[in-house]
Amino acid sequence: MEQDGGKITVTIVGGGLVGALSACFFAKRGHKVRLYEYREDIRTAEYARGRSINLAMSVRARAALAVVGLEGALVREHGIPMRARMIHSRNGERRAIPYGTSEQCIYSVGRKYLNEVLLTAAEKNPNVELYFQHKMVGGDLSKGEINVEVEGSKKQMMVKADLVIGADGAFSSVRKQLMKQPLFNYSQTYIEHGYMELCIPPKKSGDFAMEANYLHIWPRGNFMMIALPNQDCSWTVTLFMPFEQFKSLDTPQKLLDFFNHFYPDAVPLIGEDRLVKDFFESKPSPLVSVKCKPYHVGSSAIIIGDAAHAMVPFYGQGMNAGFEDCHIFDNLMTKHKNNLKKALEEFSDYRNPDAEAICNLAMYNYIEMRDLVNHPSFLLRKKFDMFAHWLMPNFWIPLYSSVTFSHMRYSLCIKNREWQDKVLHRSMYFLSFATILGISAVAYKCQDTILNIYTSMIRSAHQYF
Repeated sequence: MEQDGGKITVTIVGGGLVGALSACFFAKRGHKVRLYEYREDIRTAEYARGRSINLAMSVRARAALAVVGLEGALVREHGIPMRARMIHSRNGERRAIPYGTSEQCIYSVGRKYLNEVLLTAAEKNPNVELYFQHKMVGGDLSKGEINVEVEGSKKQMMVKADLVIGADGAFSSVRKQLMKQPLFNYSQTYIEHGYMELCIPPKKSGDFAMEANYLHIWPRGNFMMIALPNQDCSWTVTLFMPFEQFKSLDTPQKLLDFFNHFYPDAVPLIGEDRLVKDFFESKPSPLVSVKCKPYHVGSSAIIIGDAAHAMVPFYGQGMNAGFEDCHIFDNLMTKHKNNLKKALEEFSDYRNPDAEAICNLAMYNYIEMRDLVNHPSFLLRKKFDMFAHWLMPNFWIPLYSSVTFSHMRYSLCIKNREWQDKVLHRSMYFLSFATILGISAVAYKCQDTILNIYTSMIRSAHQYF
């Protein structure tokens, strides 16, 4: 349906971060919004089901939040700035690797807190209705229709709107309906590594047990551990490693031996008893990457966030990319004056190459975080990139900075890095060639001297024998 300049009705499936922010965006434009979430209200739930990996908020998410008036309060009141990676070696030594310039940082924010803020902000708008424990079980997206089932009841109701937005995560029910459409491409990839969350509590004084303004990383080659700071001065610790390795740690002693060998400085911070308790009360969770195309059906349905491009968490861009989806789509609605057909088509065409690019970068960054940060070549390149950026800030932008501290399209971030690699390789080639020429020229100029010395040595040898 085309709505040139008029108000529309919107059904949002999914009340997580991206769904709640999307509701805020559409409500701000004066559209009627109904949001359906299959879980209970996270604001009143005793235990929040789902992922709880801490989030790293950067400029893309902040820009989207600013549009709906939430960025300032969230960053000032809740975000904890992280200005660098703090690398922990096995012998206990630490070294900081800055993310960017001294003014640049990412912010650690709690997933549950952020979700609560977004839901509350959406609910304050009279145009928004929130329905929890309502699960999508089918529908006809080409007509803007979804079927919803209330938890505990086998009765279904049909909900119709001008636009259906699937913001229901990596295992999206809306995307399942899109998969029935012709020419819809879809792929998912599970990595062999899972994750488990642990906790470093505050010190007895109530302070942080480690330096607060860092993302702490324990890189160990094929696996790693990270820690992000929380408002209560605790740390959310996430252990990433192959499922087979998790499986092998099947007794408290094996677990403690493993940690004392690979993470000796973390054991006293977590505490042996708490480590054993938390580890064996949990199970490692899988990590999946999802790519698909297109993101829309006609003029009546679209998927955003993890529903369109779930990624592994190693670039910290899952939330940022999802929030940027909301921002981009909002701009397209303005550009096309609420013409849904044009806005949806352009969103799919524009966003897909960037979404696939950041999914690929997230996979690569796991290798960097768990292994490459320990390599001298990585550190040398990092220092060169920072120096070149300082010298030519508008000409040489490091890959991480372009992804995290700019609004450059993700696909262009990769192309920019490829161009930089070519420049460096060619520079090294010409430098090596010039060095060889220089050595050859010196040798040529000195050949008479070298010949005289050689002749003199031969004569001396003949006289001696």
